[in-house]
Amino acid sequence: MAAARGFTTPFSVKLLRNSDLASKNGMVLEIPRKKRRLLAAAGGLVKCCCSEIRGVRRSSNNAEDCDERLFDPNNRPNYRRRVPIMPFASPHRSRFASKQEKFSSRCTPRNTGPQSRDSPPKRDTGIANEKDWGISLQNENVIESGTNEDGSSWYRESGEDLGDNGYRCRWARMGGQSPDATSEWKETWWEKSDWTGYKELGVEKSGRNAEGDSWWETWREVLHQDEWSNLARIERSAQKQAKSGTENAGWYENWWEKYDAKGWTEKGAHKYGRLNEQSWWEKWGENYDGRGSILKWTDKWAETELGTKWGDKWEEKFFAGIGSRQGETWHVSPSSERWSRTWGEEHFGNGKVHKYGKSTTGESWDIVVDEETYYEAEPHYGWADVVGDSSQLLSIEPQERPPGVFPILDFGSSMSTPIDPPEEEEPSASSE
Repeated sequence: MAAARGFTTPFSVKLLRNSDLASKNGMVLEIPRKKRRLLAAAGGLVKCCCSEIRGVRRSSNNAEDCDERLFDPNNRPNYRRRVPIMPFASPHRSRFASKQEKFSSRCTPRNTGPQSRDSPPKRDTGIANEKDWGISLQNENVIESGTNEDGSSWYRESGEDLGDNGYRCRWARMGGQSPDATSEWKETWWEKSDWTGYKELGVEKSGRNAEGDSWWETWREVLHQDEWSNLARIERSAQKQAKSGTENAGWYENWWEKYDAKGWTEKGAHKYGRLNEQSWWEKWGENYDGRGSILKWTDKWAETELGTKWGDKWEEKFFAGIGSRQGETWHVSPSSERWSRTWGEEHFGNGKVHKYGKSTTGESWDIVVDEETYYEAEPHYGWADVVGDSSQLLSIEPQERPPGVFPILDFGSSMSTPIDPPEEEEPSASSE
């Protein structure tokens, strides 16, 4: 990983009053007054009362909560209920998790080895806060291993890597396996920093059990300074996947969130799942420019091996009460019978809303109604919240930069673009 992030001055993060907007070591930090829900400040770090990312709320009746379910059967035409979507691991999830309970603890009370952590990640849980990960890195180097009374083995290591530009990475890894090596688990934790003020906290976990179930997940939290705006930014991401060893079933999720000190926020997720003959995909995104302009969208679709396909998507754009919403719901039967309904709304900001739509069955509407426009101009979880929940990230201590030594500039991207899971070609009503 490149140590330089395109700026020359290390920095610290503090909350400022609106009237105190200033530059701290070259970095501008601003917190809107109504976002200052503070409980305590210790060591220059700020705690915020919002301690977890809540579910994404949509601002339209047409917007479904994509974090809690895939499709509502009541919103689909009646004939589609013959092929309902089965949320992966709905009854199977508890069975899949119960297999992990068979993997008993690999450490006796008399053993100092790490406890077995062989549970797969859960679906639709988003990006956990750093306090939920319990990252604890030791200052000394450790290399140890052992065998438990039941024959299972474990190991634990920790160390520190140094590199150019003041790069420092403190890390720890641990793992273990059953006596016959059919079950195993691994974990790696790290924190990184350099002279530019770049800080990173992360973890990667993986495992498998005797039944053939396997899983992998990684979580990362980054603090850096934007090269062009000179603003502090915090970016968080998480990728998770699990695969059943007894069924043709599995799922993948990729989540990301980006924030800056001026209120700009971007959030999104890509998801994929399969349960025997059914597969589904889901994508959603939210963008807030910090000045009142928003963009939200969702696109999800599913199919069966019999040829049935269906999906739903929508998008909304607003600024100062003026904007639009539009969407489409569609379905294709195994016999290639097509059905779709498109709809749209134009909000003029004066209490008038133009609503229109049509479907392949001949229904249509085009009316103007008196209706109050509602939309969320600010994210429910923003810069002040993520700063309050990132105390461990902000407390990472970089190496001291020698006098007269300056970081090497690198104007590349600070975080890689989220990787999409392997996907089949997206079906759509227009292309079918």
